[in-house]
Amino acid sequence: MASNRPAPEAPFVPTQRETETGGYGDFRTGEGFLDDPSGGPFEEWNPTADSVRPVRGRHRVAKQRGGLARSSTVLGVGVIAAVGAGGMASAQTGKAPVSISLPDLPNVGSLISDDEEEENRTAEATAAPLSTVGVAAAEGERGTTAGEALRARIMAQAEQQQDQVASKAAAQAAAAAAKKAAADAAEAEKAAAAKAAAAKKRAAAQAAKKAEAARLAALAAQYALPTSSYTLTSTFGQAGPYWSSGYHTGLDFAAPTGTLIKAVHSGTITEAGWAGAYGYRTILTLDDGTEIWYCHMSSISVSVGQKVSTGDIIGRVGATGNVTGAHLHMEVHPDGADSGVDPLAWLRGKGLTP
Repeated sequence: MASNRPAPEAPFVPTQRETETGGYGDFRTGEGFLDDPSGGPFEEWNPTADSVRPVRGRHRVAKQRGGLARSSTVLGVGVIAAVGAGGMASAQTGKAPVSISLPDLPNVGSLISDDEEEENRTAEATAAPLSTVGVAAAEGERGTTAGEALRARIMAQAEQQQDQVASKAAAQAAAAAAKKAAADAAEAEKAAAAKAAAAKKRAAAQAAKKAEAARLAALAAQYALPTSSYTLTSTFGQAGPYWSSGYHTGLDFAAPTGTLIKAVHSGTITEAGWAGAYGYRTILTLDDGTEIWYCHMSSISVSVGQKVSTGDIIGRVGATGNVTGAHLHMEVHPDGADSGVDPLAWLRGKGLTP
């Protein structure tokens, strides 16, 4: 701390006691200044740094009011504030405390002043820089660390959310793929089942057709057409004025007179002779009771009660009875019924194609 330069040698001081205007009070004796009762020589007073406080405003001597206790309080407040700020920064950041250097303090007594504003300014000037440095550094470090932690947390949350979205999308894709695969498998299974059913149906139809063909072939070996070299003219059920019932009751095979007539199947002759509008007629009763009528014959070659086999000659084509030309009129009566059935369908049922 700076001090006043040494004063020049004191001029001659008269013995008259005058009032000092420098603020040092009245002259005192016995302290080696003017007239020493001990008879000692006159000594000059040379102010030094230890005896003179720094000049600030008016020159006046600091009075020691309150003593060491007051000065210690002011000093203690500043030191506590500085140490507290440093400790707070260390506690908040978790790092080593910021080093604080205290300036060399002068004599405690020389810091005492009557001016309260000056003391307050001194305490504030002493405490503010010490606490601000520690807190600013601590807050800077804490802010940086907190910012990095927040950024790391946000990034971690973002990555976690991205992972969740990706996992969800993958799960949905897998579920969709599994669903599609299941649907495709079900559709393929359904198509295969339908294909197998269709193939089975076709196979069954083919088998049935083959069986029917075999049956008809076997029947065809047992049955025969009633004549040959013919032309089908009038069919069963055909309407017209030529028939007393109003419709045709049989199937007509137009052929020249004298064309041979054959037994369609094995059986017994139950009628042979004239039958009015039917002309000469022969009835063949088969083993199952079905009656076959041969009408408009020119001649009959069998008699009643005669057994015949398939293909045996029973007569010839003629034009007897109610006719317009030579032809064989054939009727089929199942179980000897009065009404007959379609001879064309019956012949086809026996494997024959008229």
